Amino acid sequence: MNFRLRGKTSIILMSVRPGAPYADRIEENGKILIYEGHDIPNRKDGPNPKKVDQEMFTPSGSLTENGKFFEAAQKYKRGIQPAERVKVYEKLRDGIWVYNGIFKLVDAWLEESNARKVFKFRLELVNELIPEKKQDDELEHGRIIPSEVKLAVWKRDKGKCVICGSSENLHFDHIIPYSKGGSSLVAENIQLLCARHNLAKHDKIE
Repeated sequence: MNFRLRGKTSIILMSVRPGAPYADRIEENGKILIYEGHDIPNRKDGPNPKKVDQEMFTPSGSLTENGKFFEAAQKYKRGIQPAERVKVYEKLRDGIWVYNGIFKLVDAWLEESNARKVFKFRLELVNELIPEKKQDDELEHGRIIPSEVKLAVWKRDKGKCVICGSSENLHFDHIIPYSKGGSSLVAENIQLLCARHNLAKHDKIE
């Protein structure tokens, strides 16, 4: 997790794969993410990170990434500032990450888990357009495509754009756009496109 990476955009990397190191989860058909905070660094001769509380502050007294996200959520809840916008990427398997869209951070809390305290963050999918220039890796999705569907599509399309065969900057595209009633829940309505062909297609039905 990175709060305002290089002073700009907040980013989280999530995973709901079996055996994932953190207990992230997806709710309400992809509209809600519950993201678990990060453990302390694994240091030689240090404690097992999974046996101690996740930390709000570093040893020097500054906020950890957990602390920065927690503080932003609390300020939003108190009406001090707008909800933090967060780009979310999901790990499907080793070396394969996909962009899940932009979410807003609306809540944060500490809870007990296996006799220690961990941070939990609630994020809601942003449906409105974000007033910023979109880069090739910032294409919006109306709804998260389930991990099992993404894996099935990746295998079927052999990890390449179905139009040009490129394996660079790939995106999961709705064949019938979500805005026109297309489903995110079946592999038959999802295909792999490179960024160039995804942008060219937009909401057209081909």
